Amino acid sequence: MRADRRFSEQCLSQLRAAIADAGGNEVFALGRMDDKGVVRRITITARGNEGQVLAWGMEDMEDGKNPASPPDVFIHNHPSGLLTPSDNDLAIAGKAAESGVGAYIVDNPVEHVYVVAEPIRRRKQKKLNAERIIAALLEGGDVARRLPSYEPRQSQLDLMALIIRAFNEDALAAAEAGTGVGKSFAYLLPALHYALENDERIVISTATITLQQQLFEKDIPLVSSAMHKKVKAVLMKGRGNYLCRRRLGDALREPDLDAAERDEMERLSKWAETTKTGSRSDLSFTLPENLWSRVCSDADLCMGLRCPERERCFVLALRKEAADARIIVVNHHLLFADLAARHAGAGYKGAVVLPPYTRVIIDEAHTIEAAATSFFSKEFSRLGLYRQLGRLYRSRGVNRRGLLVRLESMFPAGNRADAAAVAIKKIRDAIDDLDEPARELCGMEGVFRLTPRDSSVMEAALFPPLRGLRKKILSLAEIVRNRLEQVPDADQDNPAVWETKTVVRRLDDIAGICAAFLEYRERPNEVMWIEKRLSGGEDPWAAFTQSPVELAADLKASLFAPSKTVVSVSATLTVNGTFSYWAGRSGLSLVEDRPVLFGRFPSPFPYGSAVLLASPEEAPLPDEDRYQDFINASVGRLAAIAGGSALILFTSYQSLRSAYTATLPELEPLGIRCLKQGDDDRTRLLRTFLDDQSSVLFATDSFWEGVDAPGDTLRLVILCRLPFRSPSDPVFEARREAVEKRGGSPFMDLSLPEAVMKFKQGFGRLMRRSSDHGVVAVLDGRLIKKRYGTFFLRSLPETRVSFSNFETILRDAERFLYL
Repeated sequence: MRADRRFSEQCLSQLRAAIADAGGNEVFALGRMDDKGVVRRITITARGNEGQVLAWGMEDMEDGKNPASPPDVFIHNHPSGLLTPSDNDLAIAGKAAESGVGAYIVDNPVEHVYVVAEPIRRRKQKKLNAERIIAALLEGGDVARRLPSYEPRQSQLDLMALIIRAFNEDALAAAEAGTGVGKSFAYLLPALHYALENDERIVISTATITLQQQLFEKDIPLVSSAMHKKVKAVLMKGRGNYLCRRRLGDALREPDLDAAERDEMERLSKWAETTKTGSRSDLSFTLPENLWSRVCSDADLCMGLRCPERERCFVLALRKEAADARIIVVNHHLLFADLAARHAGAGYKGAVVLPPYTRVIIDEAHTIEAAATSFFSKEFSRLGLYRQLGRLYRSRGVNRRGLLVRLESMFPAGNRADAAAVAIKKIRDAIDDLDEPARELCGMEGVFRLTPRDSSVMEAALFPPLRGLRKKILSLAEIVRNRLEQVPDADQDNPAVWETKTVVRRLDDIAGICAAFLEYRERPNEVMWIEKRLSGGEDPWAAFTQSPVELAADLKASLFAPSKTVVSVSATLTVNGTFSYWAGRSGLSLVEDRPVLFGRFPSPFPYGSAVLLASPEEAPLPDEDRYQDFINASVGRLAAIAGGSALILFTSYQSLRSAYTATLPELEPLGIRCLKQGDDDRTRLLRTFLDDQSSVLFATDSFWEGVDAPGDTLRLVILCRLPFRSPSDPVFEARREAVEKRGGSPFMDLSLPEAVMKFKQGFGRLMRRSSDHGVVAVLDGRLIKKRYGTFFLRSLPETRVSFSNFETILRDAERFLYL
């Protein structure tokens, strides 16, 4: 066939030039066709001899190599002029045909083409009609009519227009949408329209369960109703949130459950017969974590097709629902679990953790680096290792329990697990020997990072017990594997066998972390660190953690590069008016040859009249001796002026305790209830605060964001200190060093922008509705005394200000709140 029937003139010229440049040798190219089936654009991907080129072609044909911009046809030349396909050609063509990709062979002059496999014409993308979709949020629009007291917001309409462009142009987009913009509807309308009109699946990922529930239960049904079309949406959580019926049955048959535990399990069993989802969040009662962990779904323990409860499996039912859903709502952790598996080799075209998708919306996108760090970190501790060993074997007097004891029934009489029991006792002794010196290394700060400067003390105190622990863990794993190999074929599907294999894999993982600690010098993109932890009345213990230092390249490769559209939205993505910091940390700045859209959409709230920003001119710097005394004396007086209704945010629990102790006697006689983080779990503590308008909540890190307290519940936010990360944070310290190694400024390129973004989150706790009104007081002298304080101030919306002495600020705050 004549080549000019299949290629444009430009592509013919490009191919001829590439072949000439290769000296007439083989060239491999990817072609993309127009609506008439003519190749209009090609990308030369390899040059060389036949073996090199075809080997590359086979590699590229691995499932889902580049779903963001998939080729329509693979093109390869035969220098001999004989266009009959070779076995390698047929192998590539067959692999390509599985994905609907065609395969052409051309001669060196590119005058003739042999069609090995015809490409499947791709369905033409249906562009979104921006005017029609935006009209839904104009006055009288289909969505606007369904929202009480709704007023059109230009910033919301502009945000929606940007997101529509991202879908229509297969682009990546980052949008900072201030509080009150209404970002959920701004992305849901384009997403639902696009999913329906193009029959594509779109994943929406959030950082909080609260937002997941709101999207799934309220916002998506409302938008779907306004569109007068049914859009199937599914809410997916990590499988640990769902009950496993098989594990529940196994737990109920365990003889060592005490009476209280058996009552809880039987109550759970009754619930299992009535629940539709099996989701822990649907429980009408609270189940202790140690019991839920024994019955929840676990990927390592899943028996798949062999499971006797497969037909009633909650996770399988959810995946079946998700398979034909157009909208899937997930959290960041689940998204990263899916992306990591795909990037590691599972590919992008089939179902992995989630069904396949190529378009993603990431809400609360300012958290994705932290979420990815958490997901890719690995850790073990004495308590965690105890739990794994206890699952294998435990004894009390003559009573013996555990998986290894259950396995004994599969062997001839007398074939006991005594060797494993001895090995387990040695591991318990070894982790105890390791835990003490590890805690001592953590010192007063409670954390220790492995670095060459401490090599001598680590070689003396840490590494010998660490090597011993690793050796003993590997020895136990080998003993248990040998017993598993002796299990008769008839018993291979026994749940005890599966659970034992899982424990062995987890022991291998712990041994791997031990090895990473011992090899810390050889792992420049990882940081190994120890943290001393304390919970309840338990003795302190050491947690050993292995964390990634830089994630930008991995995020680019696994999220941005393979996806046709990624929309990242948050109220805090910029610092000093630019996206540079967030884009650099998230990997978006590494993307090339793709359209990337940015947009800032200011809050419609009247900050200029509704918020007073105050900072005392005499406020000391945090490293001054009188700083904590100033905090202790100031927060109570400010809270008293506001009559409670205050959120007081700290960056350390030690400072929080000091201020709480000093303030409590001052506020309680005024009828102001003082609440302190740590006195109750986060959800109940926040509910108590929201229900009592005169209360004051003293809180740290996690309360700087995610607190939604509209109205008179919150009229005063006190930021006691600018939220710079502690220099003792091992991951942050390693990232600062990485920035410095690249020739950057650790302070300006990392510490300052991260602190500004968190500062914006803390400031944002005050205004949650347009009618809210109150004061934000910053008690850190650096805000107005240090030159970099302007970075913080420029990142906030325009407000009223009071940068005066503290007594003047008290009067200004009182007038602002009550006049």
